[in-house]
Amino acid sequence: MNIKHVVSILAIGLVITSCENDDNSPVLPSGDYVDGILISNEGPFSNGTGTVSFISNDLETVESAIYNQVNTEDLGNIVQSIGFTDDKAFIVANNSNTIAVVDRFTFKKEAVISTGLNNPRYFISVNGKGYVTNWGDSADETDDYVAIINLTTNVVEGTIPVDFGPEEIINRANTIYVAHQGGFGQNNKISVIDSGTNEVSTTITVGDVPKAIQLDGSNTLWVLSAGKPSFTGEETAGSLSKINTTTNEVETTFDFTTTEHPNHLGYDGTNLYYTLDGAVYSMSASATELPTAKAFDGVGTYAMTVEDGRLYTTDAKDFASDGSLSIYDINTKAEIKTIAVGIIPGGIYFN
Repeated sequence: MNIKHVVSILAIGLVITSCENDDNSPVLPSGDYVDGILISNEGPFSNGTGTVSFISNDLETVESAIYNQVNTEDLGNIVQSIGFTDDKAFIVANNSNTIAVVDRFTFKKEAVISTGLNNPRYFISVNGKGYVTNWGDSADETDDYVAIINLTTNVVEGTIPVDFGPEEIINRANTIYVAHQGGFGQNNKISVIDSGTNEVSTTITVGDVPKAIQLDGSNTLWVLSAGKPSFTGEETAGSLSKINTTTNEVETTFDFTTTEHPNHLGYDGTNLYYTLDGAVYSMSASATELPTAKAFDGVGTYAMTVEDGRLYTTDAKDFASDGSLSIYDINTKAEIKTIAVGIIPGGIYFN
């Protein structure tokens, strides 16, 4: 065979192989905000706007107010939370009754949802639809609902009436769980919603003021309830409830003392983490009693989560100037870094 023909055949083979590899390779996300940490900053309570901060995974790059930087407009008051689909972020501005829809990696605005929301709180995506908890009129305990968003048109296409004060929302196998903290009052319910029918199938009674919910590796639902605060005149203890998501029944309840009011709940694949009185506690998901020793003490606890062997906490400081994010090594307890972020940093997310 002519050597030129051999070289040509080899070259063609390399091109075909290269094309096949390119065709089979996953399309990686691109943008300035890939592989980093997003912090939702509530912003001033009475006026002004909330913001989102970005921190690169190596903790070396920090950018403030990235939505404003990219889109030259503000998010509104107050930035309550951020929810995600595969490629989009839904930034919930509570007092402004809006959700900004952006490309989660470039933060370029794609839409703003401003109709059909009333005191929106938290967003999740289930079965190709978006679900957003809404307090409604905070003085009316009968008008609370979960809004259903068409993720193609970014329009609220329906509502699911629920008990008052719906807050955090989570999904397991297309079943949606909503914790009813109680708005500016107090509640003690978990709504269970069938995303196939978009109806509440049952409610579960837990401790007073369920603040946070978390699924563990066995698909057990954990609900951390703060208990009624002392100013109500009928203070109750915080509690941690373990719920079987097959039967939707409470299997175990761990009770705190009457004056203990825990907050936040994280899970690292083995242990649960919660905050109490300025400290962070760690508890195995198989534990039979609450821990007595603090895992971390004297840390900011306005927001808290765990990820990849690290503890992340925020400090809102004086609630009028910039807050901070602190990162700790869970095993060594050493502080890795503290970074200035925006005003009242209330949410920590990984992009």
